[in-house]
Amino acid sequence: MVIIFLIFLFAYLAGSVNFAILFFKIAGRGDPRLGFSGNAGTTNVYRQAGMLWATVVFLLDIGRSLAVALAAIYFLEKSLLPWAGFFLVLGNSYPCFHGFRGGKGVANYLGFTLPVAPWAALAAAIVWLVVYYGTVRVPFIASFFMVLTLAGGQMTALEWQPCAVAGAVATFALILFNHRKNIADYRKNAGGDAI
Repeated sequence: MVIIFLIFLFAYLAGSVNFAILFFKIAGRGDPRLGFSGNAGTTNVYRQAGMLWATVVFLLDIGRSLAVALAAIYFLEKSLLPWAGFFLVLGNSYPCFHGFRGGKGVANYLGFTLPVAPWAALAAAIVWLVVYYGTVRVPFIASFFMVLTLAGGQMTALEWQPCAVAGAVATFALILFNHRKNIADYRKNAGGDAI
C-alpha cells in the first residue's frame, strides 16, 4: 500500500513540474498562462515562443511521462497503471509548484501511454493528425480523439480490468474537464479556433 501511495505521489509531483512555466521564467518572458488560451502547455508555448521551444517543452513532457510510466510498470500491478497516469495528468493540470494552474495533460498522457500500450500511442498520434488536418483544424478537438484512443488503448492492453478501466476513464474525464473553457469558447465562436 505504501509503494502505491509513493508512486502516485511521485507521479503527481513529477507532473507538477511545468516546463512551459519554467522556460518562460528562465527566458524572462513572463508567464505563458497570461497569453492566448491561458494554458501552460505546448500549443501556448508555440504561439508565444515558436516551434523550437514548443518542441522542447513537448519532448520534456514526454520524457518526464515516460519516467513515471516506467516506475509505475516496475512497482505497480498492471491494473493500477492508469491511475499513475491519472495522477501525472492531475499534477500537470493542477501543479503544486505553480499555484495549481498548469497545462491540460495531453502530451503527458501520450508519453505515459508509450510504454504501457505503444501501438495505442502511435495510433493516437495518427488520429490527432487525421482529425486536425483532415477535418476541423482545431487542436483541442483533435486532442479529444487522441486521448480517447490513448484511454482505449490502455484499457485494451490491460485486458479491461475494472480498476484499469476506471483509471483510464478518470484520466479521459479529467482532460475533458481541463478543456471546458475551450469547449465553451468554441461553441460561443461557432467554430473559431479556441485553443
